[in-house]
Amino acid sequence: MKILVISDTHGYIDRVAEALRRERPVDAVIHCGDIEGQEHMLEKIAGCPCYMVTGNNDWASHLKREITTSFDNVRVFITHGHRYGVSLGNERIREEADSRQVDLCLFGHTHRPVVETSGGLTLMNPGSLSYPRQAGRKPTYGIIETGGRQGLRCSIRQLD
Repeated sequence: MKILVISDTHGYIDRVAEALRRERPVDAVIHCGDIEGQEHMLEKIAGCPCYMVTGNNDWASHLKREITTSFDNVRVFITHGHRYGVSLGNERIREEADSRQVDLCLFGHTHRPVVETSGGLTLMNPGSLSYPRQAGRKPTYGIIETGGRQGLRCSIRQLD
């Protein structure tokens, strides 16, 4: 499977459409929160299953706060991250993901991309397509590839 992971789009769906054009075909899209009312638009342009959670700026959202699911036998925990203090570090979200016995934890909130693996758990924050905060300030998103000989592969990609 190939999965597009995005977060913190803050209502700017045009960059999501650009990431989709670059990465198609994808089997699923995961949005880690702060979609700000663009849920239906994302579902319309994605053309595949969408998994979305609410972020701290999704005040009137019907979305769930967290999702635990599986893709190709990879157990995945999806959350925005603000409830786990990710702005101060990844310790609390790592503990939560460990307690849920998942292989992969996806989150956003910081607008800074990260992929780190330790002890069989991979943490991924795709950064932000709208308001990046890392050095260079390039919009970023994540790609997850599952299955095959290499198992789970996670990468961060930039829009130019």
